Amino acid sequence: MSQSPPASVLPGSAPDAAGVPFDGSFTALLDAGRAASLALASAPTQVKNQALRGVAVALRENVAEIVAANALDLAAGARNGLTAGLLDRLSLDDARIRSLADAVDEIEALTDPVGQVVRGSSLANGVKISQVRVPFGVVGVIYEARPNVTVDIAALALKSGNAAVLRGGSAAENSNRVLVALIQGALVAAGLPGESVQTIDPFGRAGATALMQARGQVDVLIPRGSAGLIQAVVSESTVPVIETGAGVVHIFLDASANEQWSADIVHNAKVQRPSVCNAVETVLVHEQAASRVLPGVLAKLAGAGVTIHGDAAVRALYPAAVPATDEDWATEYMSLDVSVAVVADLDAAIAHIRRYSTGHTESIITNDIVNAERFLNEVDSAAVMVNASTRFTDGGEFGFGAEVGISTQKLHARGPMGLPELTSTKWIVRGTGQIRV
Repeated sequence: MSQSPPASVLPGSAPDAAGVPFDGSFTALLDAGRAASLALASAPTQVKNQALRGVAVALRENVAEIVAANALDLAAGARNGLTAGLLDRLSLDDARIRSLADAVDEIEALTDPVGQVVRGSSLANGVKISQVRVPFGVVGVIYEARPNVTVDIAALALKSGNAAVLRGGSAAENSNRVLVALIQGALVAAGLPGESVQTIDPFGRAGATALMQARGQVDVLIPRGSAGLIQAVVSESTVPVIETGAGVVHIFLDASANEQWSADIVHNAKVQRPSVCNAVETVLVHEQAASRVLPGVLAKLAGAGVTIHGDAAVRALYPAAVPATDEDWATEYMSLDVSVAVVADLDAAIAHIRRYSTGHTESIITNDIVNAERFLNEVDSAAVMVNASTRFTDGGEFGFGAEVGISTQKLHARGPMGLPELTSTKWIVRGTGQIRV
């Protein structure tokens, strides 16, 4: 039996300003999602792929409608004081919508994980045992101002045989309403339940609270967004949570770091899209390389409008930097800001990362293979890199088509989550009358 939601969100109670009353429709929505998940779990791959093709076509054929709905959200966001980073995440234009459609095509082309045999064996008496991948069932996702997530999650959930219940937030409500309607149309056209993908945005914040308490109706909950949102879901949910963490991401410029690589990689990791979780937030530099490497790195960042928050050693080399505070080292800016510190050596860099990292992504720029291997082995994050931009920690870049999120926990999934991470396993045992003796 599912656990009842708190009194504030029980049927008939007053919703928040953005929501609608709970008149039983919320429970009905979750029940419909459960029923849809049963149909999806046994749906043939070709039927799921047909639905995915329909989603991609619907996105490409309805760009104008999606952009118009998104414009309403962007205008409301600007009025409500959303930061530049959140507005960037919220924005959908022609190129981004077509990129979403391309990602759906990529997911369609991927191998269906459902039914894959993970391992197996045969007992001496002839009993055959196998462990196979199965869908979770109903996946709930809570996220902020990211309508692209609506498409990514829906496509990945569909291919992996899961129903999705989405809370995309009031900031993207117009965009998400149009996107979910298009997705549901493609599902129905393929002969699958439209309730395989649903939004609870009309229920407002109370809906998000009820979703977190829907243990037994929702199998797993995945939050994507700010550190505050993620922590709230982890703390308040009775549904099992896969934590996608905030990104206090580091790059360490080692003593042997190549100057051009350092400038190019740090610039790319900070500037290409500063509002995302794999953007670098702290740059550490070996004291032996500081005077050689930092001027070029910081000049290129400053030329792109980045504010440098530096420690005393950095400011001595680059007086335009603002003084870094203790809070800066633990801050996920999601903006054109970066913290920079000079450290004594690799040990000091690793110690700093251990103290302040959120376990997302770290990179070292070095020509020293011993230091590179030490960094890879001793830094405990979901993705650890050598001589590469942290922006590569991404499901699309890793070949997943898209991603559910980037998990920073260690149980079940870690790093970018694609199709296999949306499955569990069960054991299949086949016998011919054997009994245990």
